Amino acid sequence: MADQILDQIREVAEGQIDFEGQNLAELIVNVALSLIGAIAFIVGYALQDIKLALYIALGGTILVFGVVVPPWPFFNRHPVKWLPVGAGTQIQAPENLVIDQKAIR
Repeated sequence: MADQILDQIREVAEGQIDFEGQNLAELIVNVALSLIGAIAFIVGYALQDIKLALYIALGGTILVFGVVVPPWPFFNRHPVKWLPVGAGTQIQAPENLVIDQKAIR
């Protein structure tokens, strides 16, 4: 039972996300920080309060950090299926392989 708990903790701590999850995280960061920056600028300009604008920007950045940095499960929906160890030795190249209209033997 303790091994199962340790395995679950280890999986969470490793931070596994797939390529689609990396793309999603990048999209979230770009869109969210752009919106937060625009909102902070508009509020700061409208109220003529630079301190409030900086607090809004800092709070939004911390919020985005909390959403993107931990390896949430929705960042690993499409895990990569790797070949088993030693499977590469069993694969043989085809006899008539054509690359860029050139036969390779």
